[in-house]
Amino acid sequence: MKVIVDTNILVSAVLRGRTPKEVIQFIIDTPDCDWLVSKEILEEYKQVLSRPKFKLTPEIINQWWFVLDTVTRVVEVTNVVDFPRDRKDAKFLACALATDADFLLTGDKDFEEAKNLGKTRIISVSLFKRLLIELNSKDY
Repeated sequence: MKVIVDTNILVSAVLRGRTPKEVIQFIIDTPDCDWLVSKEILEEYKQVLSRPKFKLTPEIINQWWFVLDTVTRVVEVTNVVDFPRDRKDAKFLACALATDADFLLTGDKDFEEAKNLGKTRIISVSLFKRLLIELNSKDY
């Protein structure tokens, strides 16, 4: 399974924990799950986590950078997507299209306007949790 994680989900996991962190941990721990990023996405993750407004300690930043450097799979994205609704989000759509990702996890309502993403489902982290974590953990 190929998953792309929007920056807002990563930030929520780092700052608040709960469902976003549980989902990221699931992605990390599941052998057949690939957390895909482009170089641009990885740079954005690191830049955002380093923002002073989040008041993260250098230790926490370094821990997350280590996770990002060792767990994510950097893919080459050569296509360009025009997403006028929020141009900063175009890199996530381009990555999804370039990799034929199964899921793009986001809490950003701007993505509701995205169309024609092939097989990629744009869903919330809570829906991903319900569909993949909770349903797979039930004993039948």
